[in-house]
Amino acid sequence: MEADDERSFFSERGFEPAQALNGGKPPRTSAKKHYEGHRERLRARFAEAGSEALSDYELLEIVLFRSIPRADTKAPAKALLQHFGSIGEVLGAPEHRLREVPGIGEAAARDLKLIAALTQRMLRSEVRGKKVLTSWSQVLDYCRASMAYEDREEFRILFLDKKNCLIRDERQQTGTVDHTPVYPREVMRRALELSASAIILVHNHPSGDPTPSRADIEMTKTIIATAEPLGITIHDHIIIGKNGHASMKGMQLI
Repeated sequence: MEADDERSFFSERGFEPAQALNGGKPPRTSAKKHYEGHRERLRARFAEAGSEALSDYELLEIVLFRSIPRADTKAPAKALLQHFGSIGEVLGAPEHRLREVPGIGEAAARDLKLIAALTQRMLRSEVRGKKVLTSWSQVLDYCRASMAYEDREEFRILFLDKKNCLIRDERQQTGTVDHTPVYPREVMRRALELSASAIILVHNHPSGDPTPSRADIEMTKTIIATAEPLGITIHDHIIIGKNGHASMKGMQLI
């Protein structure tokens, strides 16, 4: 019955002249919104001169065009940078925190996280299958993109083969804002499953300071002691923070 009502409604209205539906007046043409010209200009600048011709907030504006199709995106783009501080921190922020910014809804937040995921995949593809120890800067770029702006500690492991090529990158644990539980036996079990000859330990400090804690150092030494009888080498333990990174091997802590 409901479907019949809908059909009768549209059949009665569907053939009325536009003037009749508008009170006898000619149909109004929609005026061009002020932001539409702005969007066209931004797209043209990007197409002609590339990203260097645009500021950070303007690049974010373009990203938001798709998810915010009928509103100005300049204000939310600027608000994102003001709230988080940088593009890296915007892309690294959890989805629920992105939605705290005025003008950023579910669609916009998910588009931003999609770009973050694509960036991480791109950086990971640059180190996969390569000799990690000779591609160190690319490894650090990937780790920073993956972990630097997380609001909880994460413990990751890079598993390497006999040639020190990356065979797998896995997140082992996610903890609290200042602690991640790590189980050396589980680390070794997974290394043996993957036939890894060496591993690199990586975790983040959400505080931003990558300085190793005493607990970090002791945990690393325990993993090294567990790995040694199995013939598995621990090349390094890298700590990632917003303010940089720390290498335990470089600091001669291991």
